[in-house]
Amino acid sequence: MASGVVLGLLPVPYPTDCPISGAWSPLSRLAPNLAQDQNWQPSYFGSARDSVMGAAEGHFGPDWSLTLRHSFLPQDLPYYALWGSKEGRKLAASSISLLLAVSQRFPHLRKTVIQPDLACFWQNLKEGFENLMQDVLWCFSQVKGTIDTGVTEADIISTVEFNHTGELLATGDKGGRVVIFQREQESKNQPHRRGEYNVYSTFQSHEPEFDYLKSLEIEEKINKIRWLPQQNAAYFLLSTNDKTVKLWKVSERDKRPEGYNLKDEDGRLRDPSTITTLRVPVLRPMDLMVEATPRRVFANAHTYHINSISVNSDYETYMSADDLRINLWNFEITNQSFNIVDIKPANMEELTEVITAAEFHPHHCNTFVYSSSKGTIRLCDMRASALCDRHSKFFEEPEDPSNRSFFSEIISSISDVKFSHSGRYIMTRDYLTVKVWDLNMENRPIETYQVHDYLRSKLCSLYENDCIFDKFECVWNGSDSVIMTGSYNNFFRMFDRNTKRDVTLEASRENSKPRAILKPRKVCVGGKRRKDEISVDSLDFSKKILHTAWHPSENIIAVAATNNLYIFQDKVN
Repeated sequence: MASGVVLGLLPVPYPTDCPISGAWSPLSRLAPNLAQDQNWQPSYFGSARDSVMGAAEGHFGPDWSLTLRHSFLPQDLPYYALWGSKEGRKLAASSISLLLAVSQRFPHLRKTVIQPDLACFWQNLKEGFENLMQDVLWCFSQVKGTIDTGVTEADIISTVEFNHTGELLATGDKGGRVVIFQREQESKNQPHRRGEYNVYSTFQSHEPEFDYLKSLEIEEKINKIRWLPQQNAAYFLLSTNDKTVKLWKVSERDKRPEGYNLKDEDGRLRDPSTITTLRVPVLRPMDLMVEATPRRVFANAHTYHINSISVNSDYETYMSADDLRINLWNFEITNQSFNIVDIKPANMEELTEVITAAEFHPHHCNTFVYSSSKGTIRLCDMRASALCDRHSKFFEEPEDPSNRSFFSEIISSISDVKFSHSGRYIMTRDYLTVKVWDLNMENRPIETYQVHDYLRSKLCSLYENDCIFDKFECVWNGSDSVIMTGSYNNFFRMFDRNTKRDVTLEASRENSKPRAILKPRKVCVGGKRRKDEISVDSLDFSKKILHTAWHPSENIIAVAATNNLYIFQDKVN
């Protein structure tokens, strides 16, 4: 509101050299008196002018205009006007109202004093608005997981996913377990502290299996979790390991039936000859219990390892993708699926690429994309044919010959592909970059962000320790304006698409104090290293952020770091 007043007062530009500095105390004492006036309005129009004039003259004396010449605006008024507390914004509006009163009472000061000062304030306001909008202050919220140095393989988190409302957060690990966290209600005593996520349900989704025909062990590791929109009191989610997809129902139960006729209280069948009376069963209250039950099991459809599952926008079908095929399933049919993509050659020696990720369009149920290990993306339309062996669009960026190396094919492999919430853009992640593609332009991405380009000189050692084959995921924020993806040393990166600014943050227990603000981290590539920088040679490649998730409507992010789940949120004033 305060900024709107200034904007309306300044139809033409004015000098931006501010001759007045902020002795704020007189105005701060005056403003509460103005706020108590029934006729006073923050924008200061109408009959309230006389009230302000009288209050100002009574406070400063007859020569109050000269006093105002030296005590106009606080230096941090732009902050109070836009991001301050309720009282702060009220004080800021009061000061602007006072300037308007001075402008009306003393026309001769309008051009020499008041307008230059308001112009200076408006210039600072715009600069402050741009800077503060660019920099979201992320702070620590929670961390889930043990602090033990010896981490078992089964405890390593392999996927993270918010549901459509953001009230639930699910994680899967290499031990086949799914842990669901539920957001608690906000405390009335602490209105600025948003609800924390606490364990809601834990269940074993997959067990290790052995394929005797192929002499192949099937790991229990959860590769992906996808939520279905909530239709009733229960929640539904899909989870998959390398071979089998399961549909789980998660529901609450706080009552139990009692008084059966054919069963006793322990559930054993009663002798019919002993039943002499007819009882009506009743429901008795019990402690709340959360149950997870498998409603569907979709198996025996994939020869190779499943890398992606995606729920269609019609909510009746979903697809599962492995290295060479993509299958379309109906939620009600478990023994049959439709093969919609098959890139397996007749002779496997002719195989040149594999499918790395696939996703349905968020709004059009007939459209989906899949990426390949060659760094290409194919957009397919299921209306064209039953088998989408011919793509509708083909997205590929020409390779720069000057950057060609032995590792070019490996680092160009796409590890993740995501549609934007609007459905207009596609985001892909390869080893070194994140790219944003417009569906209407196939020849090159419209945006390319360097995630950790400083590792280009380390590719040889990364190849030797197999880190070059790590598959990083990427996510959009709720408005598609910011991109987040992971890196090494427990670093994760954010890129603002509007301002083109980026930041590197770290998920670490050293910053795990409540509401502690995350400090941006910088990696020193060469030359003299500053105090707050970390050398490339000091990066810990065993600590990596592969899986992240962003709340669908708020600035709350979940970051999986080995066996720990970090939850961060933006700072609330």
